[in-house]
Amino acid sequence: MPETTRLLAIETSTDTLSVALGSGAPGGAMWLHSGPGGAQASATLLPLVRDLLNQADWPLASLDAVVFGRGPGSFTGLRTACAVAQGLAYGARPGGIPVLPVDTLLALAEEARHATEQRGEPLPGHIVVLLDARMSELYVAPYALSADGLRALAPARLCAPADLAGYLDGVLPVGPIPLLVGNALHAYPDLLTSVRGAHASALPTASALLRLAPRLLAGGGGLAARDALPLYVRDKVAKTTAEREGQRTAVRNAEVTP
Repeated sequence: MPETTRLLAIETSTDTLSVALGSGAPGGAMWLHSGPGGAQASATLLPLVRDLLNQADWPLASLDAVVFGRGPGSFTGLRTACAVAQGLAYGARPGGIPVLPVDTLLALAEEARHATEQRGEPLPGHIVVLLDARMSELYVAPYALSADGLRALAPARLCAPADLAGYLDGVLPVGPIPLLVGNALHAYPDLLTSVRGAHASALPTASALLRLAPRLLAGGGGLAARDALPLYVRDKVAKTTAEREGQRTAVRNAEVTP
């Protein structure tokens, strides 16, 4: 994908919100913002997007696609990111622009890969992403890492902490120790001793979404805005009053051109 490609990435699946602009090309210019997310994301996300577009001097209509972390993660955050991505894609220009939903756990694995590379350390052959799902469960996704990039060994799934070691024994090959990443390591500290692997701290980020986007778009991952949906993994629960109002606000705001 050429350097002139203009992408907006939104990540709100955890308590940290991040937004990024760039082409996704290695070494390309990138504009970033990160800060508190959670329940306030629906109120702060659009102003942050507008500010970042102004910093880059990019009109909304100049974007080629909007990328968002589709989940799993915070239900409220996923709904907010999806609604804002859809609204911006519709509002960018007549007919809209593509929306690229990216798995949150893949973005987290990419962030861990990139951080390891930046530190000059050897890259692991396998990365296991562990994201706190609350209610005494976690989201888990194992990936193989090669010169061709990250490849999912199994779909993201819910898992009880006590069942994780057995599950990984069944999906990971015998051999090198995998790299375990994600906030579930802090939420369930017993995993640090009960599951085989090296440990690293990482969260999914908008910059990771940008790095993943060119290949995913080239593979046909871009969708019409109406077809872009969150990925919950856990059965969807009823929306709270606050979540419903947050989503309505996000949609109303996103339909206003920054």
